[in-house]
Order: sequence, then structure tokens, then C-alpha cells
Amino acid sequence: MSTYNLPSPDFNSRLTELIFELEHLREKTLKGTTPKWLFFDLKSVMQLLESMTSARIEGNRTTIMGVVDAVIENRTENSDEQILEIFNIQKAISFIEGYLAQNGKIDKKFILELHKLTVADLEREGSREPGQFRSTDVRISSSEHQPPTHVLVNSMMDDLISFINEENKPQFDLLKMAYVHHRFAWIHPFDNGNGRVTRLVAYALLVQQKFIDTDGFRILNPTAIFCSDRNKYYEMLACADSGDDKDLLSWSEYVLEGIKTEIEKIDRLLDAEFAKKEIILPSLELARSKEWLNDTEFRIMKIAMERDVIQANDILPLFGNTHSSRTKASRVINKMKEQGYLMAHPKMPRRYVLKFSNNYLLRGVMIQLDKHGFLPINASE
Repeated sequence: MSTYNLPSPDFNSRLTELIFELEHLREKTLKGTTPKWLFFDLKSVMQLLESMTSARIEGNRTTIMGVVDAVIENRTENSDEQILEIFNIQKAISFIEGYLAQNGKIDKKFILELHKLTVADLEREGSREPGQFRSTDVRISSSEHQPPTHVLVNSMMDDLISFINEENKPQFDLLKMAYVHHRFAWIHPFDNGNGRVTRLVAYALLVQQKFIDTDGFRILNPTAIFCSDRNKYYEMLACADSGDDKDLLSWSEYVLEGIKTEIEKIDRLLDAEFAKKEIILPSLELARSKEWLNDTEFRIMKIAMERDVIQANDILPLFGNTHSSRTKASRVINKMKEQGYLMAHPKMPRRYVLKFSNNYLLRGVMIQLDKHGFLPINASE
């Protein structure tokens, strides 16, 4: 048993109302019309945004389009430090989802691995002790909080990890996540990278609690609620440092209010008509106007968007009625697969789906997500 106890919100409070509303959203069976090819590419985009927004909170000034260019050019390894910092967080998110999908436990080994992934190959934002709790005392710049001495870190983290793994009623899951988020930041267990790992642990709890579904139709960019006003984020964290129940409940209300807003916003992407008409089609049109796609490729991509899954027969009319039409169609499909615009269907041979998360279409997708209010910061920032 841990020494922690969750503060109890008043029954008539806004926080209690949020707890019930979010529990309803979690239990709601999602029956969106967005096809899986589109959903999982959007999920990949949200993971990228989650990584970028977490780094932005720490002062990383890479623009969204700067990250998009790095993805398109496949600069995930040999990039400048600020880009690498973002891709490190993305790798950590992938690790979280893969690990928890195998019923992994949020334990000390898991948390230390998150830190190791987060600070890998970084200098300014790296660590002298990657994958280890700090062995020295630290101070937090621009904060009145003095983290506990390093001598206490191991025992404090053991206590917090024990609390994370204690059974609780499902309606208290998000309250627990918010509480752990603050307490992890308060302990400040590493020499560097604490904020990034704190938010990754919060993300892991949301996955474990099924507010983020790695296989189904629930996506979320939880760090967006902090990135849009990081001064407010630090202010609310600092307020909770008092340890007073009232301040901890205010912090929790701030977190849950943001999560509710994000869930309701992102759920709009489950509407296939909206996602295709307002996000994908304008992105295809931009790609054609910029000549990233030629006329034939544009028309093939549009057919793929409309039909969800295509085969060579679906695009034969674009190549005329000659004996060589099928050969031409196959060549173009293979070229578009190599360019990343089409992907072979994992369960249907010689069937293909549209892809946009790793090619020039990603530029247009980000612009449209920004236009419709899905980005925590402007696409040009």
C-alpha cells in the first residue's frame, strides 16, 4: 500500500460533474464512420503532435511544418537536436502503446525506459544519467519549488509507483492520472527530462485507462491542453505544490476540463464525411496545385479516398482501353507505393489504401487540421 490518498471532490462541484461526463465518454461505444486506413493515419499525426507539443512546453521552438518536413524527408535519426527531441518522444509513445498492449505494468523499469528513450542522443536536453533516477540534488528554474533531495527519490518513486498500481474505482481513474502527473513533476526524479517523462507517464495512464485506445477508435492529444497556454500549466502545477486538497482538486479540474474538450474535439474526426471532405480532399487539392501529385496520381488518390480500398481494376479507366492499360496501372500503383502515397492493405492481397502521414500530403493535412481547430498551436508556429 502507498501512503497516497486521492482528495475527494465535493459532490456538487464542477470536478465531480467532469468525472461523470468523462466516464460517460469513455464508456460510449464509438461507432464512427471513419475507415481504419484514415483513422490510423490520423492517429499517427496525433502522436506526432503529442510529441511536438510536449517538447514545445520545455522551450523547443521547432515549427509544425519543420517537423512535417523532417518526417517527409525521413530525418528521424540524423536531425538537429530539437527535431531529435521530438522524435525521441514519439518513439517513447510507440513504446508505451506496444508495452501496454502486452499487458505491461507501469513499474520502475518502465519509467526508467521512458527516460532513456526521451533523452537519447541529446546534449542540451539530454541527461548525465539516462535511464536512472538522479544521484544529485536539483533546482527547477523559474520555480519556487525545491525538489526533494536525491536520497529520497528512490523511496518516493517506489511509493508513487505503488499508488499507480493500486486498484481504484474506475470513476477515479482521471483524478488519479492528474494527481500522479503533479506528484511525478513534484518529485522531479531525473537530472533532466522530468517534464517530458511526466507527460509520458500521464499518457500511459490514459492508455491503460482506455481513454486512448491503441487498436480501436479513440485518439487523443492530451498534452495539447497544456501547450496552448504553458504559463497557465506551470501556474496550476505550482498552485498544487502546496499539497492542500483544495489546490490539488483545482489542478485536477483544470486537467479534466482540458481532456474533455480534447476528446469532444477529436471525436469529430470519426465522421468520415467530415474527415474526407474537410481534411483529406483539400490536402489532395493542395498537393496537386503544388505539383507534388500529377493529374493521374491526384485522380487515383481521390478514387482511393472515396472507395477506401482500391485495386488496379478501379483505376484502369484512367489509362484507356489498350492492352497495356493494366501494366501502366500496376506501374503507377507501385510507384505511388514507393512514394508512400498508397499502402498495401494488410489483409487483402493486391488491394491498396491511401496514406498521408509520411509524405507531402501531411503538409495539407496539418493546414486543414489547423483551419478546423484541431492543433494546439498555429501550423506556421
